[in-house]
Amino acid sequence: MGHINIPIFIPHLGCPNQCIFCNQRYISGTIEFDESIVEKEILKVLSTVRASDECEIAFFGGSFTGIDRNLMIRLLDIAQKYVNNNKVSGIRMSTRPDYINEEIIRILKRYTVSAVELGIQSMNDDVLKYLKRGHTVNDTKNATKLLRENGFSFVGQMMIGLPGSTAVDETECAKQICEMGALGARIYPTLVFKMTELEGMTDNGEYKPLSVDEAVSRCADVLEIFNENGVECIRIGLCESENLHSDTTFICGPNHPSIGEMVKSELFFRIINKKLSNRKLENKNIIIFCSGGRVSQIVGNKKRNLIYFKEHYGIKSVKILEKSELIGYEIEIYEKEDYGCI
Repeated sequence: MGHINIPIFIPHLGCPNQCIFCNQRYISGTIEFDESIVEKEILKVLSTVRASDECEIAFFGGSFTGIDRNLMIRLLDIAQKYVNNNKVSGIRMSTRPDYINEEIIRILKRYTVSAVELGIQSMNDDVLKYLKRGHTVNDTKNATKLLRENGFSFVGQMMIGLPGSTAVDETECAKQICEMGALGARIYPTLVFKMTELEGMTDNGEYKPLSVDEAVSRCADVLEIFNENGVECIRIGLCESENLHSDTTFICGPNHPSIGEMVKSELFFRIINKKLSNRKLENKNIIIFCSGGRVSQIVGNKKRNLIYFKEHYGIKSVKILEKSELIGYEIEIYEKEDYGCI
């Protein structure tokens, strides 16, 4: 079974602020929202999915719970119709922490809302103020508490490499997202786009974006925290559909098409290295078992991880096999002679 979001983008509607890193209308190529095409978009995606796929209608892009109430309810009514007809399993949305309140909760309770994605970005009030986010850490804590108390799951979206933020701020943000009871998380390295305040800050040297290697390392720090706390990381990096490689939108920053895979590979490197560190493995043949689809992440870009393990520990050979009983970042390591015939 696959999971598919049917994305309905509501560009910048409902958001009263202009964060220094954001120019969503420009990035998405969409300025106006055409309500009349919503059902067409839903039907177009549904026509391509398999019967076994689980689908959700996802209102992304803007601050969904901050848009005109009548429009929000009309959109939720449309989405709920497809839930009632068993075409989709639920509805999710992205919004700001300060746009979750008792009134919003009462409205959302009428619908099959599977998750609310909160643009948390940072849990440092000084950073939030510097970014011109327009909300506080306390707003985030209140929003997550309200959602949990009323039976809603939430996903915490956070950013890496923000101006004014440090690696310590980022790991602290991840820890608090876990402590607040998140179902999942998204990690976004900061990129510099045209027609943003961050562009000017970069031009005058006030802001220096992370390199790809720095972003991978700091994202892995955060991913490690989510993994240890059982919080699924849904995505690392912006979607490729967001004009990320266009000269008309993107300026600089750790914009790599495989950054998510690179971060996962780095986490596997850390997990395996820790397990190998107390073992005498010189001239040994080892087998690493992992969950499905993880082999390439363990191998690493250009076999980086395997080369390191062999050279650092003097390992003769490394074999990587999938094991159905394992999930996520779980691994098992055996010396081939101890395991038996493979």
